[in-house]
Amino acid sequence: MNEVEPLELLRMARSRFSQREIATHVGKDVKTIRRWEKGTVSCPLIAKPALMEMMRSWHDDKAIKSSPGFRFIDLFAGIGGIRMGFEAHGGECVFTSEWNDFSKKTYLENFPSDHPFIGDIVTYPEEEIPDYDLLLGGFPCQPFSIAGVSKKNSLGLPHGFECTTQGTLFFDVARIIASKRPKAFLLENVKNLLSHDKGNTFEVILYTLRNELGYDVHYKVIDGQHFTPQHRERIIIAGFREKTGFSWDDLQLPIKGPLLGTILHKTNGSEPFLDWDDERFFDHSKQTVQPKYTLTPNLWIYLQAYAEKHRAAGNGFGFGMAYHDSVTRTLSARYHKDGSEILVFQGNNQRPRRLTPRECARLMGFPDTFRIPVSDTQAYRQFGNSVIMPVMKEMGRIMRPHIMALIEQDTERSSRMLPVIL
Repeated sequence: MNEVEPLELLRMARSRFSQREIATHVGKDVKTIRRWEKGTVSCPLIAKPALMEMMRSWHDDKAIKSSPGFRFIDLFAGIGGIRMGFEAHGGECVFTSEWNDFSKKTYLENFPSDHPFIGDIVTYPEEEIPDYDLLLGGFPCQPFSIAGVSKKNSLGLPHGFECTTQGTLFFDVARIIASKRPKAFLLENVKNLLSHDKGNTFEVILYTLRNELGYDVHYKVIDGQHFTPQHRERIIIAGFREKTGFSWDDLQLPIKGPLLGTILHKTNGSEPFLDWDDERFFDHSKQTVQPKYTLTPNLWIYLQAYAEKHRAAGNGFGFGMAYHDSVTRTLSARYHKDGSEILVFQGNNQRPRRLTPRECARLMGFPDTFRIPVSDTQAYRQFGNSVIMPVMKEMGRIMRPHIMALIEQDTERSSRMLPVIL
């Protein structure tokens, strides 16, 4: 494939991927991909490595789908971002837990369930969970996040492990791991988990996983902007029941991720019409984002005054203006309130707008096939609480070989024990 010309690679990729998918992967806009394809502008050599990586990825995905898989459970599942990443590498979900009814609605719309789907994991008997190889869990981060800690402090509420409603949910994860002894687990949380309570919180988590449960544990902070145009740092904790060859060196993080323009609705006639969205977010007849997402005059005046007040006081608080060629701040669950952390620039003489929920889905790495059956307010909360799906997909890729090796190891042990048992 090294001798193939960039244009030929592009044509091969187009037989398997959409123009939007290619644009996102190579860090260009859809219009540029269309020009390359038509030949009005030459497809540059610099695009060749990214196109080759796409084709290799497609080939690997095809091989994975035809090979044996692994079983996993999805705890604190949200809307299924972690699940989607691991399903891409042959995983089969056999059990789901999510207590929020709105998130459950979105989850079931996109992942019709033929397995147990429960609400509160705290009261669920661990022995009733089906056998599985991998535990996935984005356990609640509010008790450990900077915003969550600040809010609880202002209200005089406990946080971290002192927060009985959310902070101790990690120990329910530990309880389930101890009961079933899966081959591996993946846990995701905010970066602030590392420094919360001067590092004591994370020390307890590591001690529990390593010393009490006996797992080989690896952790790393990964910024989602390698895959989507959003600065979003999250800690990933990967653990294996036995020592494996797992290494963070296998992680493939694109050096330069895509920019905001690649995920915004296109106003040049190239925005795809999605039956499940209809005209909810984008007016296809006018080729424009629905006007309700543009800030009202009063809200825009308020946000500017608020930012100016804090600038005068020497603080860094204020709105975050985002441009087509930029990377956004972190999308949060409070985005529905005023959209202030990510305001899309619409011109000097126009008020900025919020991202639409569909754009939020793209900002989190979800494909356009992902359906949004809830209100805008709930959708903003859900995507703000979700994961960068391509990060999970990359984790699935590097963890899969070690999970499969442990499965094979268990199978061999069972085979050796069978004659003894018989």
